[in-house]
Amino acid sequence: MTTTIRARGPRELLAYIPFRLGYRPQDSGVLVSLRTSRGRVGLVARVDLDDLADLEHGPQVARTLVSHLCSDGAARAVLVLYADVDLRAGGATAARERAAVEHWTDAAEEYLGEPEVWVVSATGYHGADCQDETCCPPGGRPLADLEATEVGAHMVLAGATVAPSRSHATSIPVLDTVLRRKASRAANRWRARRDAAIATHDHEGLAAWRQDGLAAWRAATGLVERAHRGLEHGAREALPAAVPATVLGRLEVALESVPVRDAVLLSFVAGNDELATLAAADVAGEQVETGTAVALAAVVDPVAGLPPDPLRARCAREVLEAVAGAGRRGAQAPALTLLALLAWWDGDGVLASDRLAAALDADPSYRLALLVERALDAGLAPGWARQQGRPWQAT
Repeated sequence: MTTTIRARGPRELLAYIPFRLGYRPQDSGVLVSLRTSRGRVGLVARVDLDDLADLEHGPQVARTLVSHLCSDGAARAVLVLYADVDLRAGGATAARERAAVEHWTDAAEEYLGEPEVWVVSATGYHGADCQDETCCPPGGRPLADLEATEVGAHMVLAGATVAPSRSHATSIPVLDTVLRRKASRAANRWRARRDAAIATHDHEGLAAWRQDGLAAWRAATGLVERAHRGLEHGAREALPAAVPATVLGRLEVALESVPVRDAVLLSFVAGNDELATLAAADVAGEQVETGTAVALAAVVDPVAGLPPDPLRARCAREVLEAVAGAGRRGAQAPALTLLALLAWWDGDGVLASDRLAAALDADPSYRLALLVERALDAGLAPGWARQQGRPWQAT
């Protein structure tokens, strides 16, 4: 999501956060980078409250978050605690939340000024240090206030939705048992064809296998794209829940090939069909090297970076999620890593982190996943976000 958002007061900002994350945070601290005096929202970073409040590690967590926000160009920042406590009350019930605020304040005050802190509970929201009951009554202002905001209306019109929890927002639907068996049989056939070509040193056969894998990808994304365009033009058919199971099985195995996976990655950027074909063929040369550099610059470079094409990215995401939901558990590192990269490029650090964690669970040594992990750990925004100062999120 690349729309520039300005926080015109805390109510608008608090309404925006769940839309930006894609879900309603729980037991979390959310840091929002405000890049100018006019309140332009930048990086949105979520952290577990237990981590920020931890007596031993919490101060370092806070310092790391400050570093990320400063790198994002923050002029100031807002901390929002999502917890069922009232920080204005005494006693031990809010000890964790007070520790989190203390660690954040100690780390941020020198660089971002005096922190602004808000608390959102299940019943209301309030300023952490607001003692004016006409402003923040006991129990907080009603949450219904956050539903009738300008930014909320804007996000709904833009098609944004809010899931009840992070797990709901990031879950991948699993194909039913019958279709998964179909996908598995297709995967086994596709794998056997590849292995036979390797065993017999059939280089032409292996090259044809890779090209057929890329063709399966193009067919799958083309199917999803046609369905979306049909809906846009008033077609009555519902969008297919998945690409045919046999195609998903082929894609699971095709993505195990680094040349095919790289060709799929290059296809995320429009205008790279010929380059993707050469990449899948594992052709070396100046044309491929130069073309790959230009394509990657569109993703990562702060000067040449572009946001993803919404329809192209959506089709790729839906196909990759279908592959991951149809395939063998623990064997989806390629699809999940590509999903993480797509989410990161789209500015969705929450989803990128979730997909990346799943990819590394499947294969802790998967090289592309480790590269994406470095970018996320460094709080690095995609190129377009750094170039234009648009909002993105981390977790």
